[in-house]
Amino acid sequence: MSIEMRQWQPPDIGGLFVVTGPSGCGKTTLVKAARNNIEDLDFSVSATTRDIRKGEQDGVDYLFVTEDDFKSKIKDGQFLEWAKVYSNYYGTPHAQIQSALSKGLSIILDIDAQGAAQVRSAPIEEVSIFILPPNTDSLRKRLESRGTDSPETIDRRMREAKDQMKAAVDFDYVIVNDDLETAINQFQAIIFAELLKVKRRKKWMNRI
Repeated sequence: MSIEMRQWQPPDIGGLFVVTGPSGCGKTTLVKAARNNIEDLDFSVSATTRDIRKGEQDGVDYLFVTEDDFKSKIKDGQFLEWAKVYSNYYGTPHAQIQSALSKGLSIILDIDAQGAAQVRSAPIEEVSIFILPPNTDSLRKRLESRGTDSPETIDRRMREAKDQMKAAVDFDYVIVNDDLETAINQFQAIIFAELLKVKRRKKWMNRI
């Protein structure tokens, strides 16, 4: 279930929503429900240096660039956030996000706590939301129920989760994903409330 908006009008200036939480907390489900229900809400397309995979499209799944090009963009400050994961670089282009927001489009960034900290320090307004599991035992059970990770990988993810959850105090909002329907409604309520702020509704105010 999602919050129903029969006559929703997107804002003049979109919102940048940074969503963080440990693997298995339900971020993907919450984000998918919001994108299905809220008009003009989308993911950003990240840049990466990894090889393109079969079925992927440049500019749709990722912006595929060379390592030299990526490093040059880092030096020029073109990324809101970036990280090196194993042997590949990933980053969020600043200009692409700013262009979308100015058109009234809103963007969701599903990134880790370190990336969220980089965005907070960047010259752009963002709304940060941290998704928490009800407890660590339930988080482990969710990871185990996937059936895709080895016990060693799950142990590593649990260690990473405990480190990430310490960063929740730095976020604007926190949602405990205990009951999925409740969490979905809370997540979308945050987005709707932020997009209804006067600073994003200049046309409404001028008309009034």
